[in-house]
Amino acid sequence: MRKLTIVSIFIAPLVLMAESIQFADSIPVVKSEPVYKVVTKRTPYQECWDEQVPVSSANNNDGTLGALIGGVAGGILGHQVGGGHGKDVATVGGAIIGTLVGKNLADKNNPNSTVTYTTQRKCVTKYNETEEEKFIGYKNVGNYKGKTIIKYSDKPLKNIRLFVTINY
Repeated sequence: MRKLTIVSIFIAPLVLMAESIQFADSIPVVKSEPVYKVVTKRTPYQECWDEQVPVSSANNNDGTLGALIGGVAGGILGHQVGGGHGKDVATVGGAIIGTLVGKNLADKNNPNSTVTYTTQRKCVTKYNETEEEKFIGYKNVGNYKGKTIIKYSDKPLKNIRLFVTINY
């Protein structure tokens, strides 16, 4: 008891000279309610299907022989046109055009060329979205000197503890 009196004698003047006072207080909770948050949940899934894809196949003839024959024939025909330096240009031009025409004709007229189909598996990722309420905690409400005080917590509270500072 003597120690408390001695400490009070030394602390009292310090408190009286201070420009602010701090102390703890407690107020009763007048309302406590659970709080939920709406959360969107995305669950991935795959949607797959089989697709027929055309595949061209030619048996041992890829049009090279037709291109070769067309190029030679075009070069010969081009050489017959023009004279001097123009004859060289006509020969090269005839060879190029003949090569293209010969390859196209060989591809179109190839009786061994067939179109077949192969099955390929294709998939796309999609999402199912669902909304659900998730519990966040409790909203505890109390009143202190005309002010509404709100404190969130994991469980309902009976009292809200306050730390009050008074400045003077």
